Amino acid sequence: MSHKRIPKRKAAIAVGGVVALGAAAILLPNANASQDGASDGVVAAPKTLKAGDASDLATRLAGTLGDAYAGAWYDGEDKRLVVNVVRGENTMALKVRSAGAEVRWVDNSTAELQAGARTLKSEATIPGTSWAVDPRTNKILVTADSTVTGDKWDQLESTVESLGSGMATLKKSAGTFRTFASGGDAIFAGGARCSLGFNVTAGDGSPAFLTAGHCAAAGDEWSDQQGGPPIATVDQALFPGAGDFALVTYDDPATAAPSEVNVGGQTVPIVQAAEATVGQQVFRMGSTTGLADGQVLGLNATVNYPEGTVTGLIQTDVCAEPGDSGGSLFTQDGLAIGLTSGGSGDCTVGGETFFQPVTTALEAVGATLGDGGAGAGGQAGGQEQGAGQEAGDGQAGAQDQAGAEDQAGGQDAGAGQDGAGGQDMQDGTGTGSGRHSGQDSGLSRTH
Repeated sequence: MSHKRIPKRKAAIAVGGVVALGAAAILLPNANASQDGASDGVVAAPKTLKAGDASDLATRLAGTLGDAYAGAWYDGEDKRLVVNVVRGENTMALKVRSAGAEVRWVDNSTAELQAGARTLKSEATIPGTSWAVDPRTNKILVTADSTVTGDKWDQLESTVESLGSGMATLKKSAGTFRTFASGGDAIFAGGARCSLGFNVTAGDGSPAFLTAGHCAAAGDEWSDQQGGPPIATVDQALFPGAGDFALVTYDDPATAAPSEVNVGGQTVPIVQAAEATVGQQVFRMGSTTGLADGQVLGLNATVNYPEGTVTGLIQTDVCAEPGDSGGSLFTQDGLAIGLTSGGSGDCTVGGETFFQPVTTALEAVGATLGDGGAGAGGQAGGQEQGAGQEAGDGQAGAQDQAGAEDQAGGQDAGAGQDGAGGQDMQDGTGTGSGRHSGQDSGLSRTH
């Protein structure tokens, strides 16, 4: 993936101590381990799978099934992977069942759905619109925000109709698509506030972190407290285009950058980056709204923001608000999934939200998750909560800790303090994240 480089200057980013919680979600232990299938040659019932294992299985089956594969999704209630197989491909369906997944017959192939998305791109790239394939309906889900009216709505509607019956659904959103810049741990630059996503190790071995690419527009130097000295500098950023991500390197090469998400004394070790799966339960942390949870609705989403089109995003129903940009999207068992990009609505009425896949961002900037010396399977910073420990084990987390409190000079960069004065990059108004007291230890679900 191509990406723009932003020259290093001496800059800063936000590290963070404890961040406050508001609307939070319980991270429950995931006791559903994968089950062994039947003997060779015997088709077993669908396996019970964790979402991460289901994602891996879906990737393998996509390569095996070829044109017969039409997407997959995770049934969180039954803990099963459901694979769409083009109607009539009986041999391929047998392979799906033998692998431990459930078969669902569909009419639209992946190639046909991709062709439909290309038509939308060429004929309906209108600010305030988005589209992504929804494997649960085997259709393209097209969404228009409140700004798409009149001739623009007519153009979008006629384009969707031209795809043919059964290829796409058109939905109207009450909100307005925008990036959520203004907010994990709060980070500040140029009067704007964003959120730190995940700590990583840059290609040269230096400590760094990922955040949203549109946050880099506020400045190259980032701090962990409003008006404070810079602690990190933007190294690479991309927005708009084929992603929304930025790599920011800590100015002090000795900075400790633990691979974990922090929620005020409770942490979830982040053990590796993973691809999202439709239907998967995910959790988002941001400096404005704290912890929220929901489901993945679509992959490879295209969003037409006012600033330009961004492709390759994850669509979810997890709420977010200005100030949450760049924050971490993760799973209860410690998989890093995405970085908050934007969407519509808020955490009162809900809405659509979009996230930059972490795997794509890491590949583009040449970074690895967590401590580069640990490896993908054990990047919990050598702490007691290793990669093999379940995140929901009472160590629920909701925010990426940009660094230990000592590296922030003992100061708390949590959203409940510094975030209260943060500003929204979009309109320059204050975004008060101080509504989260930081004293809330009893987490409750938002969905």
